[in-house]
Amino acid sequence: MRSFKNYAKETSKSEDVQGAATAEELTRKIAEAYAGRSNADIFRTILTEAEKSKRAGTLSNAEIDNFYNTFSPMLNSSQKKQLRAVVEKLKEI
Repeated sequence: MRSFKNYAKETSKSEDVQGAATAEELTRKIAEAYAGRSNADIFRTILTEAEKSKRAGTLSNAEIDNFYNTFSPMLNSSQKKQLRAVVEKLKEI
């Protein structure tokens, strides 16, 4: 599976020709890619991929916050709490 950062890079490269994609558009595309999967599976994947990027030094706390701020409006309150917990865990790495 590709990491979120790679997904965004690959998507933005192809969209540079057509026009810049917003963070919200990219987040929606990611959400569509995970449609039908369980919340636990999605959060596990987010944590695993983000943790890899964080340890490799390719994901900053600001980028983690940006992801949360972009993605959280699409979630219900329970999912937002789960994502916030994931974000806080990632920021400690």
